Amino acid sequence: MPLSRKIIIDTDPGQDDAVAILLALGSAELEIVGITAVAGNVPLRLTEKNARKICELAGRSDIKVYAGAIRPLARELVTAEEVHGETGLNGPQLPEPTMKLQDQYAVDFIVETLMKEESGTITLCALGPLTNVALALIREPKIAPRIKEIVLMGGGFFEGGNVTPTAEFNIYVDPHAADVVFKSGIPIVMMPLDVTHKALTTAKRTQAFRKLGTRVGTATTEMLEFFERFDEEKYGTDGGPLHDPCVIAYLLKPELFRGRNCNVTVETASELTMGMTVIDWWGVTKRPNNAMVMRDIDHDAFFALLLERLGQL
Repeated sequence: MPLSRKIIIDTDPGQDDAVAILLALGSAELEIVGITAVAGNVPLRLTEKNARKICELAGRSDIKVYAGAIRPLARELVTAEEVHGETGLNGPQLPEPTMKLQDQYAVDFIVETLMKEESGTITLCALGPLTNVALALIREPKIAPRIKEIVLMGGGFFEGGNVTPTAEFNIYVDPHAADVVFKSGIPIVMMPLDVTHKALTTAKRTQAFRKLGTRVGTATTEMLEFFERFDEEKYGTDGGPLHDPCVIAYLLKPELFRGRNCNVTVETASELTMGMTVIDWWGVTKRPNNAMVMRDIDHDAFFALLLERLGQL
C-alpha cells in the first residue's frame, strides 16, 4: 500500500459530513492529522460535538478534534436545522461523546501543523463554510504554498444554488472566506452541486449500509433516512444528494470524477447573488484558472466505495 496521505478535515457535521468522516476513518490510505470544526449546518457547539460523536461511533477516539470559528468573517451565521435537524445529526441516537475536545483553537492548529509538517504534504478537506481555512490564511500567509491542495465541497454552476437561486450553502454562509480561499493561489479541487446532485442516496443504497450489520452501518442508514427526506421533498427524487463524501472519495479514487480547470470567482457584493460561484467553464473571461471544477461522477462506483470502506469500521 502507498504511503498514507495526510489530511486535515474541516467540517460542520451534518449527516453528509459524518459519512465523509467515516469514509476517511475507514480508509488506510488517509492519515487524519486532525479534525477542525466550524459553525455552519448548526452552531459550533454542536458541530464540534458531532465530530467527536462520529469518531467515537467509528471507534477512533484517538483522533484530535479542534473547535474553530463561531461565525463567518463578515456576516451573521446562517444554519440549516431544517435539513439536518436541531442537533445536526438527527436520525440515530448517538451517545454524548466522552473524548476530549482539544484546547487549541482550530485556526492555530491548522497554522501550526502546516508550518511544522513538510511542505506539500498536508491536504485540507473542507466540508463546510471556509471560515477556518480563510482565517488561517489571513493569520499566516506563509502556509499557502505549504498546502498540497484544498479539496472542497461547495458552489454550483449549471445546478445554480440550493439555499438561494444562485448560491450553494457552504459558500453562501461565508462568501468572504470563500473569496479569500479562491484567491489564495493554492491548488483547489471543487465538488459543486453539479457533482453531488448526481450522487443520490436511493432507498436501495441507503439500506445497503444497514445490511452491513454494524453500529456504523445502522447509524449511517438512520442518518441518511433523516437527511434525504428534505431533498426528496424539494427535488422529487429517490433519495437526496450526498455532498461531502465526494471530497474524501476524490482523494481515494480521483478517477471517479471528471471536470476541468476553470477560473472561479465568488460574489461578495450583491445581496441578490451573494455567495454565487461564478465559474468560467467556457474560458470567456481570460481570468487565470484557479480550481479544478468537477462536473461528473461515477455514482455507482462511488457508493460501492462508501459501502466497502464503512464496512471496515
